[in-house]
Amino acid sequence: MFKFVTAALAALLALPIALAAHAEEGMWTYDDFPSTQVEQTLGVRVDRAWLDHIQAASVRLTTGCSAAVVSPDGLALSNHHCVMPCAHDLSGPGTDYVRDGFLTDARAEERKCPGMQAEVLMGITDVTAQVFAASAGKFGEDYVVAREAAMSGAERALCGGDPRLRCQVISFFRGGQFKVYKYHKYSDVRLVFAPEFAASFFGGDPDNFNFPRFAFDCAFLRLYEDGKPARTQDFLTWGSGPPQDGEAVFVSGNPGASERQFTVAQLESLRDVNLPIAALQRSELRGRLIQFAEQSPENRRISTDQLFGQENAFKVFYGRQLALVDPDFMAARRKDEAELKAKLAADPKLAAQIGDPWGEIEKLQKAYAEQYVVWRQLEGAAGGGSELYRYARTLVRGALERPKPTTQRLPEFADSRLPLVEKTLFDQAAVEPGLETLYLEFWLSKTREYLGADSPATVMVLGKESPEGLARRLVAGSKLADPAVRRALWAGGLPAIAASTDPMIQFVLRTDPVSRAARQLWEEEVAGPIDRASERIARVRFAFYGPNIYPDATFSLRLSYGKVAGWTYKGEQIAPFTTFAGLYDRATGAEPFRLSPRWEAARGKLDPAVVFNFATTNDILGGNSGSPVVDARGQIIGDAFDGNIHSIAGDFVYDGALNRTVALTTDAITEALTKVYGRGALVKELTGR
Repeated sequence: MFKFVTAALAALLALPIALAAHAEEGMWTYDDFPSTQVEQTLGVRVDRAWLDHIQAASVRLTTGCSAAVVSPDGLALSNHHCVMPCAHDLSGPGTDYVRDGFLTDARAEERKCPGMQAEVLMGITDVTAQVFAASAGKFGEDYVVAREAAMSGAERALCGGDPRLRCQVISFFRGGQFKVYKYHKYSDVRLVFAPEFAASFFGGDPDNFNFPRFAFDCAFLRLYEDGKPARTQDFLTWGSGPPQDGEAVFVSGNPGASERQFTVAQLESLRDVNLPIAALQRSELRGRLIQFAEQSPENRRISTDQLFGQENAFKVFYGRQLALVDPDFMAARRKDEAELKAKLAADPKLAAQIGDPWGEIEKLQKAYAEQYVVWRQLEGAAGGGSELYRYARTLVRGALERPKPTTQRLPEFADSRLPLVEKTLFDQAAVEPGLETLYLEFWLSKTREYLGADSPATVMVLGKESPEGLARRLVAGSKLADPAVRRALWAGGLPAIAASTDPMIQFVLRTDPVSRAARQLWEEEVAGPIDRASERIARVRFAFYGPNIYPDATFSLRLSYGKVAGWTYKGEQIAPFTTFAGLYDRATGAEPFRLSPRWEAARGKLDPAVVFNFATTNDILGGNSGSPVVDARGQIIGDAFDGNIHSIAGDFVYDGALNRTVALTTDAITEALTKVYGRGALVKELTGR
C-alpha cells in the first residue's frame, strides 16, 4: 500500500516556501486564459469553443462552493461538505441526513436547499473606465461610496430587472480592474444525493489536508426553473476510466480569496494582527462546540457541520500563519516588491503618475492595527455566526436603506443585490436555539474582552447585562426563526421594525449605530485609502507584466491547468492515486477510520483496483470545493474536494513541487453509486446507459 504522509503539524512547521514561478501556477479568468502557454507546457490545445463549453457547465453556489452541470436535466455534481448545511436544514429530531445520507428514488423526492442559489456565468463585461471615472479625485468614504454607486449602476444596466439574471461587478488586481459577471441564476436548487458523513469525511480531521485520502466527498444537486428541472444544454460528459499519471487536467471553479498581490506591509499586518486574533477565537470556539456536542446526541447532530467548519478553518488559518512567519518567504516577497519598485523608478513619467502607493499602504497599517479589532467585533464578525442576529441586522438595515436611492445605499442593499438578500432572508432554514445562544455568548464575551468592559461600544452592546444573560434573553424571546415573521417585517419596512417587540430586532436597532460608525471609520481611514493605493500598484503591474499575470481569487469563475502528479517530500515519493483496496486497508473500526454500515456491507462487491482519490498540480483554493476536474476532451473525470498540507500556504504562494489538488474520481462515484447505494437511475442519467 501507499505510505501515508503523517504528522501534518510537523509538515507545516517544516514547510518549505518555494517562490520560483511554476508554469502551472494561476487561477485564470475565462476571458484571459493563457491557451498558448498551456499548449507549450502540456501539449494540449484549448480553443474558445472548449472554454465556452466548460464555462457554461460550471456552477457557482452562493453558499461558498462550486459545482458542475453533468446532465441535460440540471443535475449538478458538488461536494458533500458543500451540501451539509442543506442536509442539516432538511433534518430534524430523529432524522439526520448528515449522519445517514440523503437518497432519492424519484425526482419528486428531491428537496429544496434553503438559502442556496446556483449561478452559471454567461458573459463578462469590462467596466473599469466608468468605475475609475466615478471615483476620480475622491478620498476616504466618498471614494468608496462613489465606486460602489458606479458598480451598482453597471450591474443594473447589464441585467435590468430580469429575475433570471444576476449581475455582479467584481474587482480584480486589488482595484486595478472591474468587470461585470453576468449569471443565469437558479434560485431553486434541490438535493438529490448525499452520502453519509462517515463516508464523505473518512479519516476525519487527521486526514484533512493530507494524502493519500479515501474520502467519498461528493453530492448531487438539481437546478430547477419554474418548478421543473432546468434544461441545461451545456453539461459535462461523465468520464470513465482512471486518470493517468502525467495527464493534463483542468479545474473550473470559484476560488474564494487569496493575498498573493498583497504588499509586504499588508502581509505583516495579517501575520501580526489579523491571524493571531482569528486563531485564538477559532480555537476557543472549537472547544466550546466540542463541549456542546458532548452534552447529548441531539447536540451532536446539530453541531456536526459547525464543528467540521471550525476544525477545517483552524487548520487553514494556522497554516497561513506558519507561512507568514517563514523568513525565506517574507524575504522573497520583499525582493519581488523591490524589483517592481525599481522598474517603476526607471520610468520617470509613470513614476510621477503613480507616486509611492507602497509607502502609503505601509503608513495605513497603523490605522489598520488600531481599528481592526473594533471593526471585526462590531461589524465584520458581529453576531458571531448567529442566524437570528443576521436576520435582524438584514431587516433593520434593509428598512433603513431601501427608501434611499439605490446608489446611496450600503452596497449590499442595492437594487441589483436585493433578490439574493431576500432569498436568504425568506427561505426556511433550521435555527438551533442552543447553537444560537453559544455563538452570541461567545461573540459578546469576546467583544467585552477585546474592547474593554468600560468602552462606550461595549456599554452600548451589553448595557447592564452579562454576555450569557443577554444571549439567552435574545434567543429565547425572538420569533425571527419563523420566515413568515421575517417576511412581514421586511414588507412593513421601518414602521414595522420600529414597532416590533422582538428582542433581537430591538437589540440591533439599539446597537447598529455603533456598528455603522465602526464601518464608516474603517472605510474612511483604512479600506478606502488602501484600495486607492492598490489601484495604482495594479497599474504598475499591468505596465510591466501585461497579460502574463492573473488576479487574486475573488470567488469568481477561474480555470486552472495542471497534470495528474504525486510529489516528493523529504525524500519520500507520494503516489498520486488511492484505490478502494486502500480504503479497506485504512479502516480500523474506530473513529474517524470507521466504515459506515453501507460501505462495510459493500466489502467484496467493489472493484478493489478502482482509483478512488487522486492528486493533481492544479492551483486552487477554498471556494473551489466541488469544482469539476476535466480532461483535455472536456470530460469530467473528478470532483475536487481538498488540497494537501502544502497547499494551505496557497493563499500567498503556489509551489508547483508540492502544492496538490485532491479529487474524487468519476469512476469511484459510478462504482459506489452502483454497488454501495443502489442508485441505478442516477447512474443512468450520468452515463446515458
